[in-house]
Amino acid sequence: MARLTGAQPVATRRWGCAAAAFLLLLLTVQAAQKADLSGDATAATINHSLTLLQRLQELLQNGNGSDSVLRVRTAASDEAKVFHTHQLLLSLQSEVFESLLHNQSIVTLHEPPETAALFEKFIRYLYCGGVSILLHQAIPMHQLASKYRVWGLQRGVADYMKTHLASESSQGHVVGWYHYAVRIGDAALQESCLQFLAWNLSAVLGSAEWGSVSVELLLLLLERSDLVLHSELELYTAVEGWLSRRQPEGPVAERVLRAIRYPMIAPSQLFRLQAQSAVLARHYSAVQDLLFQAFQFHAASPLHFAKYFDVNCSMFLPRNYLAPSWGSQWVINNPARDDRSTSFQTQLGPSSHDAGKRVTWNVLFSPRWLPVSLRPVYSDSVSGAVQPVRIEDGRPRLVITPAMSSPDFAGVSFQKTVLVGVRQQGRVLVKHAYSFHQSSDEVADFLAHADLQKRTSEYLIDNSLHLHIIIKPVYHSLIKVKK
Repeated sequence: MARLTGAQPVATRRWGCAAAAFLLLLLTVQAAQKADLSGDATAATINHSLTLLQRLQELLQNGNGSDSVLRVRTAASDEAKVFHTHQLLLSLQSEVFESLLHNQSIVTLHEPPETAALFEKFIRYLYCGGVSILLHQAIPMHQLASKYRVWGLQRGVADYMKTHLASESSQGHVVGWYHYAVRIGDAALQESCLQFLAWNLSAVLGSAEWGSVSVELLLLLLERSDLVLHSELELYTAVEGWLSRRQPEGPVAERVLRAIRYPMIAPSQLFRLQAQSAVLARHYSAVQDLLFQAFQFHAASPLHFAKYFDVNCSMFLPRNYLAPSWGSQWVINNPARDDRSTSFQTQLGPSSHDAGKRVTWNVLFSPRWLPVSLRPVYSDSVSGAVQPVRIEDGRPRLVITPAMSSPDFAGVSFQKTVLVGVRQQGRVLVKHAYSFHQSSDEVADFLAHADLQKRTSEYLIDNSLHLHIIIKPVYHSLIKVKK
């Protein structure tokens, strides 16, 4: 793009404003004509909007009729990028540009290198209403939209980020997007990133972006019981690596280590950590009470332990562990065809006292179960007539029930979690997680919005539904804890 050598004549500037105003008027007239003819059966729409957009792009590219100039400078370069623009088109979408160009035709803008690199795309959006971006361009483009108050683009980039959390990138991007969402106060994007990280934590632990997790984000993740990972030991190993690399201050490291749920780690593994973990040795005094309590938890019967300790807290609540003792994967081929069933076993509870006890679970999947409101009923008006029901009115149903009962169940309830995996950008990730408790055998809203009839459904991988069912035993205090 050519650099500016001097201010353009007043007549040319006026022509540029007039041309832009004419184009805007043309769009308005076309919309009005369409509305006027909408009720006429003979009406037809002659649409040359693509040609108009092309003309607008040429207007920007060639600088025809330009009445304003933007000079974009960065601290790292003495050169300035020059854009011959049209005040009316910029002012229509940005109140900031409207103010900047109110009494001057040449404006110098100072941008960091990452936003300066995208400034041409940003200006093109103001002319054409569309822009293509890549993962690494999302934050700088959102920064430009926010700085110049282009609200439509700001919302569009935020929506792009929410729908591309699962996209594959070499260095990872979700952690960076989360930190950015916190800085700008975008609660919706922040929650979307946090949920994705929680449901796909195992993938994040082994990636390059794990080292960039902030203290605040790490503590938020460690508080959650919906983390999806292989085991609590896997989480401890990742936290140990994070602490070794980041070397935070003592109080921070101790707070992080106290968020590990040590009762969910087998005694043999706890002994090994005590003997081999340099991080644990360095901060042993800060977690000694938790380790001692974990050994007590594994040594005593749950009923006896619950008499003296409060087991209704997060320390004794399992997360969503993918290890075989906590659940089973279930791949349902062609799930729209007919009902399916399966069974599997889980460990009764996380305590070593229950390590040898198993619970058998039966699972029923139905692709087209009809709610009561849609089931066939007889009509009073015509004897024997039945209301027609379409198969597609049904929705998927999943029922999980224990195949047995036992006195060992006393003091234990079961939270059931169903993970739905999808393939995005070549990776299988968790799309959704459904949780329900022992009082209910069925997932109330299971895949309520999924269309399993379509082979292209985003919930299917090679025409198969990928589920992972997790049973989380929860102990309850039967006797008031002694103080």
